[in-house]
Amino acid sequence: MTNKLARETSPYLLQHADNPVHWQPWGERALQQARDENRPILLSIGYSACHWCHVMAHESFEDPDTADLMNRLYVNIKVDREERPDLDKIYQRAHQMLTQRPGGWPLTLFLMPDDQVPFFAGTYFPKTPHYNLPAFSELLKRISDYYHQHRDELDKQNRSLMDAFASLQLPAPADDLQLTSAPMDIARKQLENSMDWEHGGFGQAPKFPHPTNIERLLRHWSATRGQDRRALDMVTLTLDKMALGGLQDQLGGGFCRYSVDELWMIPHFEKMLYDNGPLLAIYCDALAATGNALYRQTAQSTADWVMREMQSPEGGYYSSLDADSEGEEGKFYSWSRKEVQELLDKQEYQVAALRYGFDRKPNFEGEWYPHSFTEWPVLCRKTGLEPDQAGELLDQARAKLFTARQSRIAPGRDDKILTSWNALMIRGLAIAARRLLQPELIDSAFRALDFIRATLWQNNRLLATYKDGRAHLDAYLDDYVFLIDAILECLQTRWRDAELDFALQLADQVLERFADEQRGGFYFTASDHEQLIDRSKPLSDESTPAGNGIAALVLGRLGHLTGEPRYLQAAENTLRTAWSSIMNLPYAHSSLLHALEEYLTPPQLIVLRGTPDTLALWQQLCQRDYAPGRMVFAIPDDAQNLPALLAERRPADQAIAYVCEGIQCLPPFTTREALEEYFQNNQATNH
Repeated sequence: MTNKLARETSPYLLQHADNPVHWQPWGERALQQARDENRPILLSIGYSACHWCHVMAHESFEDPDTADLMNRLYVNIKVDREERPDLDKIYQRAHQMLTQRPGGWPLTLFLMPDDQVPFFAGTYFPKTPHYNLPAFSELLKRISDYYHQHRDELDKQNRSLMDAFASLQLPAPADDLQLTSAPMDIARKQLENSMDWEHGGFGQAPKFPHPTNIERLLRHWSATRGQDRRALDMVTLTLDKMALGGLQDQLGGGFCRYSVDELWMIPHFEKMLYDNGPLLAIYCDALAATGNALYRQTAQSTADWVMREMQSPEGGYYSSLDADSEGEEGKFYSWSRKEVQELLDKQEYQVAALRYGFDRKPNFEGEWYPHSFTEWPVLCRKTGLEPDQAGELLDQARAKLFTARQSRIAPGRDDKILTSWNALMIRGLAIAARRLLQPELIDSAFRALDFIRATLWQNNRLLATYKDGRAHLDAYLDDYVFLIDAILECLQTRWRDAELDFALQLADQVLERFADEQRGGFYFTASDHEQLIDRSKPLSDESTPAGNGIAALVLGRLGHLTGEPRYLQAAENTLRTAWSSIMNLPYAHSSLLHALEEYLTPPQLIVLRGTPDTLALWQQLCQRDYAPGRMVFAIPDDAQNLPALLAERRPADQAIAYVCEGIQCLPPFTTREALEEYFQNNQATNH
């Protein structure tokens, strides 16, 4: 028996295709049925790696009695929040308005059949009364009764809810508004106030990595020319603790979603592509800023993990790995002491036990999950080993444990390919390729980019998702602007003539189909997208950067790169329309603050021309330092069809470097020695 989810591409929806619930995907057919039959819609939103989604599915959606209630009383719609972030954003916000508390997944809503406005919202509901929550079956009956008996009250509530949505639209900015650096300074203070100076990170448990906030602090440190040492301390403490703790998979690489404790010891074990792309980038940037070998090792293991386990044969990257295996969260990653002792020799076990805590009490449900308990100097002192010896033994132990772990039943993998999340990983790998000097990383990134262009770019439009030969769903703002950002990073690692043209095509689509012409900024959905109860304009960062922040950043960069004033004006308009939101809570708008920084201090643009063999050394020199406001493009002499401004950076008889800051350009540099001297004498250009 299957329901109407059986033909979907989402692994999450396919997980529910055999439920006795008459699930349907979101679409006009299901919405029309609700209107025709005057039945409210039960909307359930989740994703395949979500632990509590699995729990609710097992308890309620697989239960014939509960399913019978759902089928009799409601039109039931399942949504994968990763394929339909437009719906998820709207209904998460509605949940917060209705309940006055944050939402999450699974998200459970009851909608009016005529206009899809929600009148009741919650998240997980148990099969029997538990956690101060009613039984789901009782809730189903009570809500159905209320809907049929109190329509007038619900209509009044829904009008208030829609008024609340309308009030969220920001007014057009004042004509005399001045953009200043004030919110960047306030964000710096806010992040310090929320800093955990003992364990790193921001706030209390559960702890999320927040790479956009870490990048904001690193950029701030750079902008002060290294004077704000405390900002750098916040960055390094957080990155150290995350890399050494359980948030990073110490054996297989890659980062989990968040830590359930303040120590970064035990994570929620799902691994998401959208976390690992930005974390790969920030560890590489921190490596350039500090030279810390731990960051090199962490970036390397993250890149290895994504290429080994997350890249499809077609080139794109899969979405996530489950937290659960064999029905238990974290089972794949935990160990008994006996298992470890049988796998390792005496010396290997001694080092691994000290490093990862196997000699201590169990730290995860009676077993051990590797976490770096003992600092390296202490470990060497206790074992009497030299650092190189201890490191070699630990590497041997890790290799043996990893090999043994690979024989276990692995967590499920969500193998759909999302454009926006792929873009975040492409960007991370492009940065890693030049920081780690490993061309295989940019090879991987270009394989994914080529896949997107061949498969998800159709009729001058992007599509959002792909699986099993089928690409579909109109792309969102994030898909377009994250991809532009990724292309710009790829081009700074390895120039390919066609990619800049692709980025400009994407940018033109953003201006044409997503822009708010009256107030500035960009909507999450295109002008010809399905009409929903709200058209949001994302300004603050969430688990991924805000689409408007990345839009303002990349349009500003494209404007300086090509000399196109439309891009520069759109970037400025976005900052102006977001200004009141930024000033209300600056640290929540780090992506927009990055764009603001580059608006106030235009990026430094370096164009190198020459033959490929000579360009490599010049490029390494220009990209040696951490310089977030610097763009470096090494363009071979035979490059074709360059935009007008780039075409003016002509080849010479020898390698040549054109250096501009904003609209001010220096005389060309014709020797590497002269260029290096310029960098040494102008450290201010490193921000």
